[in-house]
Order: sequence, then C-alpha cells, then structure tokens
Amino acid sequence: MENFNELLQNNNFIKKAHEFSKKAHHGQKRKNSEPYFNHCVAAAESVVSWGLDEQTVAAALLHDVVEDTPHTLDEIKGLFGEEVAFLVDGVTKVGMVRYRGIEAKVENLRKFILYLSQDIRVILVKLADRLHNMRTLYAVHPQKQKRIALETTEIYAPLAYRLGMQRLSGELEDLAFPYIYPQEYKWLIANVKGRYEEREKYAQKFKPAIETMLTDNQIALTRIDSRAKRYASLYKKLLRYDMNIDHIYDLVAIRAIVPTIEDCYAALGIIHQHWPPVPGRIKDYIALPKPNGYRSLHTVVFGPDNKLTEIQIRTAQMHDEAEFGIAAHLAYQQQKGTKNYIERKVAMADKKELMWIKQLQNWQKEFTNTEEFVQSLKIDFFKDRILALTPKGEVIDLPAGATPIDFAYQIHSEIGSSCVGAKVNGKIAPLDDKLSSGDMVEINVQKSKKPSASWLDFVKTSHARNHIKAALRQSPDSFIKEPPKKTELKLAVKNSIGLLKDVTGIISRSHIDIHSVNTQGSEKAPIIKIVIDVLLKDKLEKLLAKLKKLKGVETITHRAF
Repeated sequence: MENFNELLQNNNFIKKAHEFSKKAHHGQKRKNSEPYFNHCVAAAESVVSWGLDEQTVAAALLHDVVEDTPHTLDEIKGLFGEEVAFLVDGVTKVGMVRYRGIEAKVENLRKFILYLSQDIRVILVKLADRLHNMRTLYAVHPQKQKRIALETTEIYAPLAYRLGMQRLSGELEDLAFPYIYPQEYKWLIANVKGRYEEREKYAQKFKPAIETMLTDNQIALTRIDSRAKRYASLYKKLLRYDMNIDHIYDLVAIRAIVPTIEDCYAALGIIHQHWPPVPGRIKDYIALPKPNGYRSLHTVVFGPDNKLTEIQIRTAQMHDEAEFGIAAHLAYQQQKGTKNYIERKVAMADKKELMWIKQLQNWQKEFTNTEEFVQSLKIDFFKDRILALTPKGEVIDLPAGATPIDFAYQIHSEIGSSCVGAKVNGKIAPLDDKLSSGDMVEINVQKSKKPSASWLDFVKTSHARNHIKAALRQSPDSFIKEPPKKTELKLAVKNSIGLLKDVTGIISRSHIDIHSVNTQGSEKAPIIKIVIDVLLKDKLEKLLAKLKKLKGVETITHRAF
C-alpha cells in the first residue's frame, strides 16, 4: 500500500487538496506551537494507512478549513466536488457535538454523531482527527485535557470498536487513560513494566516451537508474532481480579496467522496435542464472531515451564478485519480496479452480527460502479428514529413521527404533563408538530397545567400516552375516552341455518378473530349477531361488501364498542 508521501506525488487530486489546505492554514499554530497544517496531514496519513479513497483523504486534509479559516463550503465544493464538500461539512457538524458527562445519555450521543455523519467516511475522518488530537493532548490546558479524554473514551473509542477497528479503539483508550486516571496509570506502569518484559521474552522462546510444530504438520504460517495487552484494557481486567496481576494470562498473547479457516482449526488441534488447554478458556470467535465482526480462535494453554499462555489463531483476512474493521472493507471495495493501492481482499463479518450499525447498507455486496458503492455507505439506521436536541445539547432518541409532547415526556413526566407550548429551532410550533432529526426543541411549562385528553390523539410514544392517561385519571374533571376494541355486526337474514357457516367462513378467511356468535329474532326474521375485533374503516368496508353479496343477507348494521 502506498504511504501518504507516495500518494501525494502520484495523485494530483490529493496534491491539490494538500496545497489548498496548507495555504488556508498558513500562519496558524497549534497549542504545541507546531504549524496547524501538521494536524491536517496527520489525519490524512491515518486515512491513507486505512486504505481509503482519494475523496476521503482530501476531506481529511480539508476537514478544518471551513471551521478555522475564511474559506467556505461552496469553495470546497467548487474546487473538489460535492462528495468532498459533503464529507468536510459532516466532520464540521460532528465537531460541534460536546460530551457533557451524562453517562445515561452516552448511547444517544453516539447515535447522534452517526446521524450527523450520514456517510460512514465522515466518522472515519473524525476518528483520524481525534487520534492526532489525543497524541498531542499534552499541549492542551489541563482543565480541557480530562474533558477531551473522557469524550474520547466514552464516545470515539466505542465508535471505533463498533466499526471493528480494534487497534484504533485500543490506542484511543490508551491515550486517554493517563488523563482520566493519572494515579492508576502511574501504579500500572510501576507494577507491570517488568511483567511485560518477562512475558515478552517468554513469548519469543515459545514462538519457534509453535512454528516448527505447525510446519511439521504441513500448516503454512503466514506469520507468528506477539501482542502486549493494552494498558487501559489491562486496568479494566485487573479491576475484575482484585488488581492481582498473576491472574492475567493474556498480558502478552502469541498470534499465529495461517492461510485458511481450515488451517485455524487444524492448528488449534495440533497446539492442544502438545500443550493442554485450560478448561473453559477456548473461545471460538470464528463460528460466533463478536458483535463488531471480530473473528479469531483464542485458547489458553499450559505452555513450556507450565506457564499459562494465550494463543490467538486467525487468517490474514481476519487479522485485517480485526485491525482496521470497516475501513479494511471499504478499502477493498474502493481499491478494486484502481492503481493507487495494492488490492487487499478483505470482507467484514456478516452484517447481521453487527449491533446498531448493522443497517449500514450492503457491506458485503459486490459493487458494479462508484455511485453504487458510495450509496452503500449511507447510514440507514435512523429511518424509523429521530434524534432531537434540548437547548443544553442533550440528545433525545424518539420514534419517527414523535411530537413535542413526546419529547417533553421523554425528558421528565412532570415536564410533559405541565407543557403549555414548544419552540422548534427557535420558532413556536404546535404541540402535534412532527419532529425531525436534528431539531432543537424547547418546552415551555406552567406549574398548574394538566395534560389534555386531546393529546392522546397524536402522541407517538406509549411512555407519553401512559403518563397522560395516569394524570387524567387523577383529575375528577377529566374523562378519557378509551378507543373501541371490538365491533358488533348484526345481519338480518332470511335463513340463518345454512347461511351462518358462509358468514363465519368469510370472516375467518379475512383473518379476523371472532369473539362470539349468536342468533336472535324469530324463525321468519332471524338476526345473526357476531362480535369481532375492531377494524380499520377500509377493512370493515371490504368485509361488509363481501357479506352483502351472500344470498339471504338482507341488511347489515355495525357498531364499535
């Protein structure tokens, strides 16, 4: 794969973005006294290392131009096209979101960032931006350091993890760790450094034995290496083990990369023949991938000198997925047929395994053209949800079609019940107004106000509906009109004996539940009474039309109750 400097020489589009950004940021300095443009280059270098397309690389170079220089988005669009302008605008919007330490609302904030992005490449540029900011956080004022570090570990590291970018997620957490837990970090460094070195030496002695053993059994090793457990991850694990480092067996894990999935399982069997596994410590993430798509075999064995050692076995494809996640997949799809990058055949795990990002469209589809590929990156998760904001920037997650009343009740039941008006994006809006994602909603309240029964006609959430009903029941002046649950049909017929079977047959074939059937009246003028589920107007009219066609049915009346 070409590095950034090679790409800069060979790609005129990226060279143009590089020169424009450099000129735009001329004279600007960062907190560490470096030229601001260095940050733009660092973000672009990360994007290139993930193998992404030239539009994303250009967007990384230009991502701060609109926010921090006099240049406009229209200029970006005119010089670099709509796609790059869209990505730059997305990164600018995401940068406006601030983490306020409300842990219960963190998930909503992550969703809102994804909503603002609309194209997953926006998040990738933002992650590249955040990575360099964290690497230079030492230069920021101490009061801001902890806020930025918390935001990174609560928002951006989890986003990277959910996108399958394990290496990036781990690095972001490690960079944030000393700023959030400075004393714990010092303790960890003091108590673990020697253990790391000892385990690494042990791994170096163990690896040749595994290599020889697999080679002797005709399993070709692509490579074998070791990886040290990250400090932030280690600290989380130590908390579960009463800070006893002797209980951590994957301080340094050995990783074997083999050609095929069949080789993975064969290698596992051979290793277990020589070094017995620890019961209950074999994990098959190939058959059952992690929710973010991670695949690998893990086992803990009694290795040489009877030391417990974790061994991970995976293919090169799985390794790329584990390191770069969705970026590896996008790189493969975008790079096919281009000359700028070396083709890497990487695919993500089945999309059904992904969590709330699973509705990213067609991750594993073979795209026939660039337009189709770009369309596939659009985030479709939010078509049935909206994400609105309070004036303080808190994100409220609601179903599509929700109203200011639903919004108010989602904040607090008392705010909902005492609501007298609402402003949406600074303008007065009716209480039955349908909100859209990104709306800023301000609720006006009055202490003595009680909810109105008419609200039940338009609220969307059961949460709001239940609170409105409960409040109205407590008010002696209020009456809640419950919606009808059943429909009664009365059929005046000539002869009910043979006709009854035909009538009930039509109702059953229409997939309508019958609650009761009885006949009334005289033999000469019988009436069939049937109670069924309440029906929508269209469905009821269709049923009545079918029944009226039956020979012997003279009149039909109906009522809902």
